[in-house]
Amino acid sequence: MKLQTQIPLAKAHHQIDYNSQLLLLGSCFVEHMGDKLHYFKFQAVQNPFGILFHPIAIEHLVFRAVHQKQYTEEDVFFLNERWHCFEAHSDLSSSSKEQLLLHLNQGLEKTLAQLKKATHIVITLGTAWVYETTQSNTIVANCHKVPQKEFLKKLLSVEDIEKSLTNTIALINSINDTLQFIFTVSPVRHLKDGFTENQVSKAHLISALHKIIHASPLGLRELFPSYEIMMDELRDYRFYAEDMIHPNRVAIQYIWEKFNYVWISKAAQSTMEEIDSIQKGLQHKSFHPDSEAHQQFLKNLETKMHSLQKQLPFLEF
Repeated sequence: MKLQTQIPLAKAHHQIDYNSQLLLLGSCFVEHMGDKLHYFKFQAVQNPFGILFHPIAIEHLVFRAVHQKQYTEEDVFFLNERWHCFEAHSDLSSSSKEQLLLHLNQGLEKTLAQLKKATHIVITLGTAWVYETTQSNTIVANCHKVPQKEFLKKLLSVEDIEKSLTNTIALINSINDTLQFIFTVSPVRHLKDGFTENQVSKAHLISALHKIIHASPLGLRELFPSYEIMMDELRDYRFYAEDMIHPNRVAIQYIWEKFNYVWISKAAQSTMEEIDSIQKGLQHKSFHPDSEAHQQFLKNLETKMHSLQKQLPFLEF
């Protein structure tokens, strides 16, 4: 008896291994996948500017990085005792203007460096709803609790999203024309926009991505169906966190296993198992830390780490 309607998945052609260089950009769901890649010690850079929910925020970041357009005092503002930037998440906000500008420009350098050497870029889109400042008509990445009256809320059309993604792809390809794009729509529902409004938003994102992917004859643009898996295969509130909006740990693990099947190479699987064993060993708490048995356990663990680091010198535990 089948108790699920499962989305058919095929293994990707340009899979990820331990020689791959990854850049992950986008909404909070890309952070979940990034955390998994970090746990298994893949070479990945994750959201240097924090969570970015919509395609235009990602385009702005990529434009600045590729053109090496540094942030200046004109790009930041002071509110509620902290300095902020409309192009970055509040995680980067600081009580010091100089510190914020330093982190922003370091983020640009890090993004550019990773874009140049990346073999794969994962872009997760969360919403098609954006906020545009009434003063400068600029679409922001984050409102930073600036009063609502300072913004106009807009729904990006399918054409707006397609244009923005096309611009982002062209910018990246201008410095790296061989990397693999992996797009995905976040399964997190933005219910503050409204139930129907969230569905319209996701539909616009999916429609635009469908056009973008099918416009590429090289197969270097693929869609991973994380939203579809959550909506169809995990169609039950037991797979949601307490807010009934975000996927819980079980759902994240389930979708990661699907991503692993599609995108992680067979050659990398044995290394992942070794790293998982080491990670669990490092997390182990002994009831008798001074015992001979535990000391031998630590020596064996260190031997495993050194052996793996000889094969992959970039590994750090």
